[in-house]
Amino acid sequence: MQRRLSAVRSFYAYLQREGAAQANPAGEVRAPKGRRRLPTTLDVDQMARLLAFRTDDRLSTRDKAIMELFYSSGLRLRELVGLDLGDLDLRDATVRVLGKGGKTRILPVGREARAALGAWLAERGTDAARGAANGRAALFLSRAGRRLSGREIQRRVALWARRQGIPTHVHPHLFRHSFATHMLESSADLRGVQELLGHADIGTTQIYTHLDFQRLASVYDSAHPRARRRGGA
Repeated sequence: MQRRLSAVRSFYAYLQREGAAQANPAGEVRAPKGRRRLPTTLDVDQMARLLAFRTDDRLSTRDKAIMELFYSSGLRLRELVGLDLGDLDLRDATVRVLGKGGKTRILPVGREARAALGAWLAERGTDAARGAANGRAALFLSRAGRRLSGREIQRRVALWARRQGIPTHVHPHLFRHSFATHMLESSADLRGVQELLGHADIGTTQIYTHLDFQRLASVYDSAHPRARRRGGA
């Protein structure tokens, strides 16, 4: 219905421009609201399995640091790609992120992510890729020593998901969805999760409460003696 209404509205707008119609009959008609899709997430056990791979070379060490940081701090892909060495403070266990609208936020970095990042920094080397125009060096580098691109990160994440036997299509934003869902499951602090994610509108964050409710409803249906479905009539 939304698509058809949009087509009618656009068609009559064209007719008005051409002088073939005086009014747009769809101009004041409100489109029905579409059902909002809930984001896909990994549960805690799946995430643990995804991240439990050996790091026996430079690329696997880098990839582990990337994925641990995604899950630890809920970063967007663009935010992670834009990180420079100076944005990470392992002593303070924080990372400075430039988010949407040019807004900067300081995020905590968890213990596992700090360990993975420390291992990557030791592999990375101090003389590689001296940054872009501002002279600062990128945190994550490609094989050629340049700032790692978002497309390459997407490819590497999908590769590790296949290697680890994760049946879901895994992409960088899935870490952010999983981070938000697991934080809400543990803390129920919607406002705090909003700050961590950098959402301007709390309504954007509230979608993760629906995911949490779905999980709770599933637990209820399987556990409550008067909710369990019985066989037969």
